[in-house]
Amino acid sequence: MSSAPGAPRRPPARRPPPPPPPGLAARVLAVDGLEKVLRQGCALEEAAEGFDPALEPRDRALAFRIMATAVRRLGTLRLVLGKLLERGLPKSAPRLEPVLLVGATQLLFMEVPDHAAVGLSVDLARADRSTAGFAALANAVLRRLAREKEALLAGIDPLAADTPDWLRARWTAAYGAEVARAICAINAVEPPLDVTVKSDPERWAQALSGEVLPTGSVRILQAGPVRALPGFAEGEWWVQDAAAALPARLLGDVAGLRVADLCAAPGGKTAQLANAGARVTAVDRSGARIGRLKDNLARLKLAADVVVQDVLQFRPEPFDAVLLDAPCSATGTLRRHPDIALTKRPADVAALAELQGRLIAHAADLVRPGGLLVYSTCSLEPEEGEAQAQRLLAARPDFVRAPLAPGEIAGIDPFITPQGELRTLPSGWARGEPERSGLDGFFATRLRRLP
Repeated sequence: MSSAPGAPRRPPARRPPPPPPPGLAARVLAVDGLEKVLRQGCALEEAAEGFDPALEPRDRALAFRIMATAVRRLGTLRLVLGKLLERGLPKSAPRLEPVLLVGATQLLFMEVPDHAAVGLSVDLARADRSTAGFAALANAVLRRLAREKEALLAGIDPLAADTPDWLRARWTAAYGAEVARAICAINAVEPPLDVTVKSDPERWAQALSGEVLPTGSVRILQAGPVRALPGFAEGEWWVQDAAAALPARLLGDVAGLRVADLCAAPGGKTAQLANAGARVTAVDRSGARIGRLKDNLARLKLAADVVVQDVLQFRPEPFDAVLLDAPCSATGTLRRHPDIALTKRPADVAALAELQGRLIAHAADLVRPGGLLVYSTCSLEPEEGEAQAQRLLAARPDFVRAPLAPGEIAGIDPFITPQGELRTLPSGWARGEPERSGLDGFFATRLRRLP
């Protein structure tokens, strides 16, 4: 029945837009995050903090995995895409590079069907005004990559492409060419998730489908969202690389002792010490990071005195023991934090070594006569590790090494140096598949103040 003459016409009902393809939300997050990392110099974790908390945890986890893999293999990815873009990337669409990186990462390094990796990346290009005009280019480039993966990767040495030259040169000088190459190789592999448990690691390894490492940490493969794992909400464990869990153990039995944890945030070592019965004072200059430390302690139902202060200005009564995990270049954590390869430079090592020298000298003053000082860094650079210990011992005749003895701590004998110090390398702990192997690169020394 037609409407009466002159009556206003009703506009046709608008159809709701079709729902986005499954998995697109995660790829959008990955592109946004990569833009922040590559264009703004953000750390991966900082970029991930901007993820919409309303999105599914699996989408956020997938986005972070794509981002981390893209950054970890950035050199190889750029070389491959360079072969496919005869005229280079269009300057008018800088967002096209992260779109292509997200697609290429899935095609080359993740178990994602080729059609999904290509199709979702083309959808990403079409959805953004700056890249919509290059959707056909993205489609052509990624389809060709899917067809010619092996040929395009041929001739690219990933160990050279994905590690800055200055780091490979440093590691070669410090550890030899073979070890340096092994470090670069393991850094190219996604790391497992290690956790420190309050008690009963065998039980939690079974509950988390993991395995107990020789040092007592629990290693988990295929972890998924951390907060959804059994025992997290109940405060039964915390995330901590197996190597990062070792420096606190160098203090031995700390039950009832006054212990200072300097540069303490985000609190893994504080939690270890508190769980072992120490009366811990945790000091860090960053209020935001101290907030995370307090949140972690509350979840774990552990207690510590928390001080927001520059460590160099912290002057309390001397402690029975002091743990200083000093700020460093963190080159030993490149596998877990691949953005370090983009943000650190050789000059950073020298600047940080100068700061570490001041921190360890101040930390020494906070140890009572007869007490212990443990100094550690997650750096592979000798200037930030062995050299700092040597410098302090030369300047302070009232301190001596308290060397680690074989068998003193289960599982660490391969990491004890001839001087009795601890030096882990990312390529250590070959445990079958690369995904199950390795740990962060750490240095730690134990020093005793003479009575």
